[in-house]
Amino acid sequence: MASNHDSLMDATASPPHRVVITAMGCLSPLGIGVSSTEVSLRSASDCITPVDAFDVSACQGKTAGQIPDAWLTSHCRDADAPEEINRAARFLLHAMEEAHTARPEFEPEIAVIGTTSGGMLLGERFFRSAVSGLPSRRAARWVRAYVPQAPVIDAMQSLGWNAPCRILSNACASGTNALGHAFSLVRTGKNRRVVCGGYDVLCQLVFAGFDALRAYTPELCRPFDSERSGLVLGEGAAIFFLETMDDAVAAGRPVLAEVTGYGSSTDNHHLTQPNPDGSGPRLAMQRAIADAGIAADTIDYINAHGTATPFNDACEARAIADVCPSAKVSSTKGQMGHSLGAAGAIEAAVCVIAMQNQFLPANLHFRQGDPDTSLDVIAGQALPASPKRVMSNSLGFGGANASIILEAGPS
Repeated sequence: MASNHDSLMDATASPPHRVVITAMGCLSPLGIGVSSTEVSLRSASDCITPVDAFDVSACQGKTAGQIPDAWLTSHCRDADAPEEINRAARFLLHAMEEAHTARPEFEPEIAVIGTTSGGMLLGERFFRSAVSGLPSRRAARWVRAYVPQAPVIDAMQSLGWNAPCRILSNACASGTNALGHAFSLVRTGKNRRVVCGGYDVLCQLVFAGFDALRAYTPELCRPFDSERSGLVLGEGAAIFFLETMDDAVAAGRPVLAEVTGYGSSTDNHHLTQPNPDGSGPRLAMQRAIADAGIAADTIDYINAHGTATPFNDACEARAIADVCPSAKVSSTKGQMGHSLGAAGAIEAAVCVIAMQNQFLPANLHFRQGDPDTSLDVIAGQALPASPKRVMSNSLGFGGANASIILEAGPS
């Protein structure tokens, strides 16, 4: 079985650095920023709504986790040219600005960002313009913004950052792999200050694709429920500032959480379906645990990938039951949808928020699990708790799997 686990830890003989998150920002259907995200998580709000961004009358699915345009107007440079900084870049800029406000002196040496479709929304508009034969003065801008690094560069330039940008695209594991790769860069001393995270934007082309695969539910999104019938898409972005524990302590900066382990795997089973035996996510989880040097039974909570598709949830449930049978589990996609390449980053932010505020997020719409698997699912409502060590899983098309382990910062 092949692995895409970063090999940087073998490249240096010096002791590894402890890696911490000293600022973060997020934007998702749960809300603008960390504080509003916490409110939605605590109240177990269902933030999935009927799609109003494009026509879904011919689709099986009718709902999505959407970010209202009104939340983004502050990042429009020119009211007459709203795509001067496009929707994806505004997602990133919101998240980056929140982290930057907390840490204005932070100057990243490199950005590591995960995404799947990148500027697909702009590509979609360009190709529609080409097919219709209508000339568009914005066509060149749409093509330029189609590449996945363009929104990242636009957002960074708006903050005055001039750092190289590394894009990771490993399907729906992209956000977690970006955080894991950034963790490796800081831990090995390759870089001391890294900005990392993930983003993706809802667009009709991707929506119709999932609907055509019959992966989209016309009903409620029910992760791990025995009667689950498919996923619901979402959108958003999350950003983290990573640095060494030594630097943070020396400067007296607050530590939000510590990143302690990362694992990834590729099961090479099928283009869109995971290996039903759970070997892919199982190996990613085991590698993350080994990387952190901990015992599996010390993990308090797992934020599962949990898309609510029949194959994905059964595969991941087997892996979790094998590796961490005592951990409490929830998928927050029932609240905000599946934001693809941004999912792992947003869900890592959810884990940090949960540890800081002493609760565990709910698995919305769960009633009864599959009879052949047993998970301790947090059903219906957020659970008061004091999690100290959590894991976030991401599983993607093509068998891409990634797990990240986070621990509570010093109290």
